[in-house]
Amino acid sequence: MSKKHPHLLTPSIGLGCMNLSHAYGSPVAEDEAVKALHEAFDMGYRHFDTATLYGGGKNELLVGKALKHLRKEFFLASKCGMAIVDGKKEINGRPENIRQQCENSLKRLGVEHIDLYYLHRKDPNIAIEESVGALNDLVKEGKIGAIGLSEVSADTLRKAYKEAPITALQSEYSLWTRNPEIATLEATKELGVTFVAFSPLARGYLTGAVKSASDLEQGDIRLNMPRFNEDHYPSNIALLSNFLGMAKEIGCSPAQLALAWVLHQGDHVVAIPGTRFVNHMGDNLGATDVKLTDSQLSNLNDMINQNNVSGTRYNEAQQKEIDTEEF
Repeated sequence: MSKKHPHLLTPSIGLGCMNLSHAYGSPVAEDEAVKALHEAFDMGYRHFDTATLYGGGKNELLVGKALKHLRKEFFLASKCGMAIVDGKKEINGRPENIRQQCENSLKRLGVEHIDLYYLHRKDPNIAIEESVGALNDLVKEGKIGAIGLSEVSADTLRKAYKEAPITALQSEYSLWTRNPEIATLEATKELGVTFVAFSPLARGYLTGAVKSASDLEQGDIRLNMPRFNEDHYPSNIALLSNFLGMAKEIGCSPAQLALAWVLHQGDHVVAIPGTRFVNHMGDNLGATDVKLTDSQLSNLNDMINQNNVSGTRYNEAQQKEIDTEEF
């Protein structure tokens, strides 16, 4: 894996580009977003992650505009199988749809090749082998370099792996979302698949910046997530004081501590925190310098975990879209 795709593991922190165009309130103005991506590259990011879904294709257009002139110098990841169709989100893993979405992604990005192309969500109406078979055809044609899966179970990963080589599995993973520890973290390690942690800062919660849901802008995806609502968030905020105290004691930012914890979960684990702020991008990249002792890791595990976090990570509608194991 590391020999074949060195950029994916060096550095072990990539940039989730979604926040610039999608899901966290108003999109960032294009010129500012292009500038932010240039600065991210200059500070050392070499793994950029986007998707067909984000901003209805606008995020891929943005990444292409900002970075295509540097194409040979970074690792490019995008996703298919989930898109905005007639104003609604649609999950479609049919082979012909995957092929069409890949062609559209290449066009928007302004490139001839995407290093890693994920199935964004498993289509419950299509066998995973069919979707992966279509992705494998794109590998053979040189349009994509490798196949990824997102938010799937270990069982689905194993079925997919029998059909074609899977390079990466992307799933939400942080101190407050431990679902990968049920099975996928171990399955990816066993199969030699890179585990890519998205939302490793718990959607901003672990930075200590979100004091309450009232801080969030209208249109922010977190307003629909139970953990951030008034029934649950006060309890979750109460868990943070020891965490913030440990960051201070170690001499790192809370974001760096959260990311360091994720990166300590396995040599095959990388993280792709998303942010729209250049200062946060720089801060996040510094997490690779934070080394944690076994005792610190144990304390962190006890501080915030699936047993003391209040509320489910997704609402009912979003929960139906994923294939991941649940506690």
